Amino acid sequence: MLPIEQTWLILVDLLTDLKKKGVAISNSVNKDISLLKTSINFYKKDMSHTDMIKEFDRANIVVTEVQDVLLEYAEEYGEDYYKEWVDKLRRANLGEEIYKQAETASKFIGGAPPGFSSAKIHLKKPIAEDRVQEIAEYLNIILEFEDDSTLVLYGDSKNIKKGLKEIAPFFNE
Repeated sequence: MLPIEQTWLILVDLLTDLKKKGVAISNSVNKDISLLKTSINFYKKDMSHTDMIKEFDRANIVVTEVQDVLLEYAEEYGEDYYKEWVDKLRRANLGEEIYKQAETASKFIGGAPPGFSSAKIHLKKPIAEDRVQEIAEYLNIILEFEDDSTLVLYGDSKNIKKGLKEIAPFFNE
């Protein structure tokens, strides 16, 4: 795991903690944190490509901006609270693993037909194909099983969204 991924996890945790404390944080910070994870995954796809390196540089800038904003809020809760988060971020930047991250991280879906949208779902438990195939046929989406608990959906964006809503009850099984 890259240090920037650890930093991202720490920033998400700090953001969550600050929100629990009732801090009103700008929606732009939430948006930046979400886009940051996408940028990191994009970079990891091919770390030697020049476009990917530019994306990584941009991600580092966004990390610094979000970090500055969140640490400003953290400072309002006392020096110990502030130092706790600064220490986590410092250790992450040195390559220490602060948080474990599941190996089933988001991946870009390759091979989607042109003009099709796609979605990938990781279920907690394996599911029989026939349980979701009917939904796929009804909504005119293509359903592929990568394994017993990982599904990939291809099709029109509206149909994929409807399909995800229909398949949602299986997420908790």
